[in-house]
Amino acid sequence: MNKIHWSSILSIPSIIYTCLGVFCAIVALQGFMIPNHFLDGGITGISILVHEVTHINISIFLLLFNLPFVVMGYKKMGITFATQVLIAVGLLAIFMNIIQIDPILKHGSDKILIAVFGGLLMGLAVGFVIKGGGVIDGFEVVAHYTNKKLGLSTGEIVLFVNSILFLLAAFAFNLETALYSILTYYTAVKVSDYVVDGFEEYTALTIVSENHEEVKRIIVKDFKKAISVYKGERGYLPTSFEVRHDCDIVMTIATRLEVHKLKEAITEVDPKAFFYVQRIKEVTGGVVKRTRKH
Repeated sequence: MNKIHWSSILSIPSIIYTCLGVFCAIVALQGFMIPNHFLDGGITGISILVHEVTHINISIFLLLFNLPFVVMGYKKMGITFATQVLIAVGLLAIFMNIIQIDPILKHGSDKILIAVFGGLLMGLAVGFVIKGGGVIDGFEVVAHYTNKKLGLSTGEIVLFVNSILFLLAAFAFNLETALYSILTYYTAVKVSDYVVDGFEEYTALTIVSENHEEVKRIIVKDFKKAISVYKGERGYLPTSFEVRHDCDIVMTIATRLEVHKLKEAITEVDPKAFFYVQRIKEVTGGVVKRTRKH
């Protein structure tokens, strides 16, 4: 943990993702958000707000406010991660002064476009830097502290801090600007999720069907997916509570693009099949994904 893995930091994918992320953040901040007083969440939003109030160079706040989270990242995840965070934040602070981008959409333009495209670019920035191994907004590190230190979930902490931030924006600017800032933040969150997880984010699909043997055959033979089988019962309906049948409950892991096709194929053999779809963040081990042959 106390040794820097330069091979990871200086790998070509890490460098490319980090540089792309920093560039997208600069375009988002200079081209859309700062000229229109729109905020993002987390440290970036706080930096913009303080910059607008004090008119001091935003790069100072981006670096200064992120430093405590770099230390937290070092203590929790090691010096390699902390170094990657410091590099990403440092590059953003430096190039915010070197690269100058004129406002792409100025005052008087459609504010929804400003919020959406500003959020889109900031989401790309966050997602690319995460894929590069670091974070561009140190507030992401709070996820590793909230549960044990404060007894609160990450979502609760993020919601609390950002709620205060947007309330301050309403007082500093106006309510309209605060509301558009929320749209910017929401867009950034959704885009960063797609960048990090991709379209191949894994989903758990659970099926309860009277034709469970056919369901297993379709998933394994037709879709080449591995399955897990639980022994259970189906029935217990409000109109016929006493009626129940033994059955196999089938669970498989698929990408979000595969779930719809699986449901369609299973519905053909059992229109009354019960589906339970659950988003999952990570899958390791087992047979999850086929190796593509070129």
